[in-house]
Amino acid sequence: MATSGQPLFQWNAKRHAFRGGRKILDLHLRMKPTILGKFLLTLAVGALGGGVLWYLHMPLAWLLGAMIACGIGALLRLPLALPAFARPPMTATIGAMLGTSFSPSVFEHVGLWIVSLCGLGVFIAVAGSVTYLYFRLIAGFDHATAYFSAMPGGLVEMVTLGAERGGDEKMIALIHAARIFLVVLCLPFLIQLVTGQAIARSGSNFIPVSTVQFEDLLWFLAAMALGVALGTVLRFPARYLLGPMAVSASLHYFGLTDFQLPSPALGAAQVIIGATVGCRFVNTPSRMILGVIGLSIGSTLLLLCTSLTFALMISMWTGDRLVGLVLAYSPGGVAEMSLIALSLGIEVPFVVLHHIVRVLLVVAGSTAVFRFTKNRL
Repeated sequence: MATSGQPLFQWNAKRHAFRGGRKILDLHLRMKPTILGKFLLTLAVGALGGGVLWYLHMPLAWLLGAMIACGIGALLRLPLALPAFARPPMTATIGAMLGTSFSPSVFEHVGLWIVSLCGLGVFIAVAGSVTYLYFRLIAGFDHATAYFSAMPGGLVEMVTLGAERGGDEKMIALIHAARIFLVVLCLPFLIQLVTGQAIARSGSNFIPVSTVQFEDLLWFLAAMALGVALGTVLRFPARYLLGPMAVSASLHYFGLTDFQLPSPALGAAQVIIGATVGCRFVNTPSRMILGVIGLSIGSTLLLLCTSLTFALMISMWTGDRLVGLVLAYSPGGVAEMSLIALSLGIEVPFVVLHHIVRVLLVVAGSTAVFRFTKNRL
């Protein structure tokens, strides 16, 4: 019987809400192991792939092994997944590590970079035009999908801009994911084949954990935290990579610290980055993955040939190292290309700067050119 001030209806409503809350909580708890299980499976598959390539003495073993293994897993419809929170800390780790290669001597011949930086605009126009024609004539894409699939810019930016202008969002995303996958996969072997210069399995010289001091760890964590904050406030492109890299570079440039990242941490970061690339094909039908890979082989070949041509011409003109220019002009991800540069002893700042400028030029100019060509092509 209800007492004064406590109506029966109100009490039942509270109890119903309580029971509903428990059901939601129980459902949430049941979902957690599924998400966690997929994450752990992805890490295991990526680490296994990295371990196999390490055993076979392949270049950039942990990065390429994780990428290949997770790509095959996606093709086989394995329940792989990387939560959104997994990549940022690993990307920040790579950024802070890349910043250790900055020193005053790196910028002694920065004047020579002007020629290759200016050549990026011409490279983008040529590479984009050739690849656009390929997607229009060979793949049969509509104008918007072909245009934003052909632009050698960032995946997220091209997908966003393409979708806003009527392109096939999923196809653009898959084409760019396949481009990055194929460039990262092929380039280390092409460089070794052409130059005979071996690329390290880990991406750099081995640094044991025992050599890392507590003070170095604090500097490293500070570079990561301050870098992410700086990249967020200043709205850097690829903020989780470029922010920590900028802070780490400043610390090393001014001689405040000389910390180095231990190789096991770098290997773990490479597994996450490689797994992320491979997992972009998850939840996509196997036939569609194979079709996109088949189309992307042709477009990636065109892009790499254009990159090699420009790198060769600029190298002959300026006397810069051909391999550095190939990495600077290759249409891959900045983190992956920088890791290859680091393993070859190429100036990382040179490669990073070119990729940042390339992405900015594509994002800034692609919409204007698209409007101009919309009713002409």
